[in-house]
Amino acid sequence: MKKGKAAIGILVFAAVLLAALAVGVNLVSPAPGIPAEGRLFEVRKGESSRSLGDRLEKEGIVRSSMGFAWAARIQGKAGKLRSGTYRLAPGMNTLAVLDLIVEGKEALQRVTLPEGLTLKETAHLLSDEGIAREDDFLASARDPKVLADLGIPGPTAEGYLFPDTYFLPQNYGALPALKEMVANFRRKIAGIPEAGALNPKALEGKIILASIIEKEYRIPAEAPLIASVFDNRLRIGMGLQSCATVVYVITERLGRPHPDVVYDKDLELRDPYNTYLYRGLPPAPIASPGLIALKAAFEPATSPYLYFRLIDPVVGTHHFSTNFDEHLRAAQLVLKRDSHP
Repeated sequence: MKKGKAAIGILVFAAVLLAALAVGVNLVSPAPGIPAEGRLFEVRKGESSRSLGDRLEKEGIVRSSMGFAWAARIQGKAGKLRSGTYRLAPGMNTLAVLDLIVEGKEALQRVTLPEGLTLKETAHLLSDEGIAREDDFLASARDPKVLADLGIPGPTAEGYLFPDTYFLPQNYGALPALKEMVANFRRKIAGIPEAGALNPKALEGKIILASIIEKEYRIPAEAPLIASVFDNRLRIGMGLQSCATVVYVITERLGRPHPDVVYDKDLELRDPYNTYLYRGLPPAPIASPGLIALKAAFEPATSPYLYFRLIDPVVGTHHFSTNFDEHLRAAQLVLKRDSHP
């Protein structure tokens, strides 16, 4: 009888040992569900190790949901799982996946904001990239409390979202993304010596001007010259007469499609951002200026010019004039050139 009990004990021990070995093998063996290019996986907020393990097994990321939950419990990590989106690399085993989620090393999405985007265009891009909901981002960028906390004097964060390449987690959220872009803008502006000497109102004026320059220049070398034209006009009380501000009225203020041509009737649109009707700077920036436009606004060239006209749409060069007659002659030269193949 004792021999029988001993034999049963040995069999039970062997079964437990084999089960433990099987679990151990599962924990250190890569699962087949991670392709060569890797994959993203979202851990839900408040999710238990058992629920997470079930989803990981179903997706083929771990070999055993029980093994995942057991490893999390034995290592004291069951309550330390962090929600977020993670990038899983091929060859990762259960223990590696568990460590990644506990450490909270979220996947980062490469997001590039080009120069000259408006606030709405930025919100749309972030939504497309899965960083933040478009409506949430716009709401945060227009929230007076958020703007006050970020030191932005205008009605929105327009102009303060620095165009750059960002690495952000999926579902990062509107407010964190907004704060990161504004912080980047502050870092960049701190690198311009002239910016530090200005009071907040004067600084805002330079940012507004930079946003207009951003939408007008094509060739970097011409940005300071375009800045000089606007600077000269502001100094003598002459209207800026920037078509870029009219386009902003049409697209951002009125919600119409981007026009291929700005007509005379568009120049009569009664809106404070229309610099054909109203002298001085518009109330706030019209886009996100990059470093070239910002430096041009703070360090305009010294010139006698009051006008500029695009003369080569392909290359992007402008003709600069000191008076209106010369400006008109430049237009005639452009028409004459375009009429000859």
